[in-house]
Amino acid sequence: MVAAIETTVLNCWFGSLQVLKDVDILVERNEIFGIIGPANSGKTTFLRAINRLNALVPSYRQTGLIQLAGRDIEEIEDTVLRRRVGIIFALPQVLPISIFDNVAYGPRMHGIANRSTLEQIVEQSLRRAHLWDEVKDRLHSPALRLSGGQQQRLCIARTLAVEPEVILYDEPCSGLDPISTAKVEETMQQLKERYTQVLVTNNTKQAARVCDRCAFFLMGQVIEVAQTSVLFTNPADQRTNDYITGRFG
Repeated sequence: MVAAIETTVLNCWFGSLQVLKDVDILVERNEIFGIIGPANSGKTTFLRAINRLNALVPSYRQTGLIQLAGRDIEEIEDTVLRRRVGIIFALPQVLPISIFDNVAYGPRMHGIANRSTLEQIVEQSLRRAHLWDEVKDRLHSPALRLSGGQQQRLCIARTLAVEPEVILYDEPCSGLDPISTAKVEETMQQLKERYTQVLVTNNTKQAARVCDRCAFFLMGQVIEVAQTSVLFTNPADQRTNDYITGRFG
């Protein structure tokens, strides 16, 4: 079976600063793949390379290959790539419009105008994001009135509305309380049935809870990749063990 995402000898620079060095990663379909490591290890750069957000920075350049479902992402048009590969940021990127219009925004941009169809998409997406029951009676209220955790799940629903293949998360719970974090993690687990997910997190306990496999990044390099249970209990590299046990990072 073709991998959902595969990078081969990926190198990334911002100006003269090399951020990623010869990164080989393979993400299987329908897994939650975690990326852990200390600050400035290249985790976010890797994530943003997958849907070419780094390319928006004038000083950025890269070499190597990134494939989405076996196809070089350089062959995929930007808007198509970013529909197929959604991203959830650390801070909820909620639009200053209603809850309904937040979720319907993407489908409308892709040409869906029928009200009944949009209503179905909005409900389905909110249900998958575990938010429907909390907002179904106030869909036309401003999304900015939602709590931080609800806003983050709304961002997930907005991503789901355009039927992506892959969902990227860049520290999605860094600003959330434990209860909201648990709801986001529960949502991620439920989404495994339909989507491939890549989670960048500085919270090693979160990675241990939700990820099937994890990669440990250090100074732009992949130190090791393993099943999460193995990585956290019997890492192959001493540097991984030192990070997990809190000796640095």
